[in-house]
Amino acid sequence: MATILATGLCEGEDSAATAEEAVRQAKDKLERSACNAAVDMSIVYCSSRYDYQEVIDVVREETNKAPLLGCSTAGEFTEWAVGNGGIAVGLVSSDDIKFFTSMVEGVKEDPELAVRTVANEFPSKFDDGYSHLCAIMLLDGLAGVGEEVTLLASSAFNQIFGKNVMLVGGAAGDDLRFETTTLFSDNRVASDALSVCLLASKKPFFTGVQHGHVPVSPPLHITRADGCVLYEIEGRPAWEVWKEQTAEAARSIGIDTDKLEEPDAIGTYLMRFELGLPTKSGQYKIRIPLSKNEDGSLNFGCTIPEGAVFRLMESKQAYQIQSAREAAEIAMMNANGNVEIASAFIFDCACRSLILGDELCKGIGQFKSVLGNIPMLGCGTYGEICMEPGQFSGFHNTASVVLLIPK
Repeated sequence: MATILATGLCEGEDSAATAEEAVRQAKDKLERSACNAAVDMSIVYCSSRYDYQEVIDVVREETNKAPLLGCSTAGEFTEWAVGNGGIAVGLVSSDDIKFFTSMVEGVKEDPELAVRTVANEFPSKFDDGYSHLCAIMLLDGLAGVGEEVTLLASSAFNQIFGKNVMLVGGAAGDDLRFETTTLFSDNRVASDALSVCLLASKKPFFTGVQHGHVPVSPPLHITRADGCVLYEIEGRPAWEVWKEQTAEAARSIGIDTDKLEEPDAIGTYLMRFELGLPTKSGQYKIRIPLSKNEDGSLNFGCTIPEGAVFRLMESKQAYQIQSAREAAEIAMMNANGNVEIASAFIFDCACRSLILGDELCKGIGQFKSVLGNIPMLGCGTYGEICMEPGQFSGFHNTASVVLLIPK
């Protein structure tokens, strides 16, 4: 049987009924793929419109209480459908992968303690042959500690397991409300949390990550920042510089930066024009501002380094569509034909839905055009994680992350 992913996606008014339908779709596919296959792992992506506890209670009941990982989202999709306000369920059955779940609260206050608590709940040794380790990490999308958690996890996992661990995942969403994001693990739901599923596999995993942004400003200096709040650029309020440097590009898409007053309009604008930190490779690490404060400072989903030089970035629809395709191509190139691919998990920045609008299905379709007719499960996130062994940074914004699961 090897490894099978079966997916379901449903939108509705009633939490339990919608979850039941999503699970039914996935179970029907699993049965067709492998008769009497047991569910070894459940993944649940859920819009903020539903009662999370009801949803995961249904999934646990329908899967004989298989380990469960999931989060609230800002969009959901599978290989056959794209949702916005739905429940997506993935059921995994595998002879070659073992699954271990853990979740801890308090990630914002003490990310190091949170990471170590999660890591210490996993076994430190695995049966012979299960030598490939991958951690799917989901964290609170508003905690502002994405980069810290990723780096801490890389170090902690390597120490505990004595080997490199691939990290992938994302920051939970809440349908672009930016109020509260929620994580799921087995029968628990929690905010301000980190939820992780460790995969120990007989075969290797492969990843790809890409964003579709280009600079629209000259180099600028961050002159005052504290944690995930950016206060000043070139000695001036961050908001004023943001509007000034992007005014022309914003006008080209119908945004007048001098008239931005409503929180929704400001949020949409900030998701179109983001911060880009240059990397040694000549690329940019994108950081997305989540909201504006009354003093003109900007809130981000991770730490902003004071003293750093950056550029303001933008992404056109064509770039976003291309970047999705490139993320899948990179993952397939890394696989290099060494193993047959069973399925893909995709973590896709929520801002892409704002940029692509009616073209969102086309953007998501790029994954399938590269990966072919394999099961896919994806969600819209407030930050993406992709960190291969040996890398020094792994938290991304406005990116597409593709994880390929071997067959």
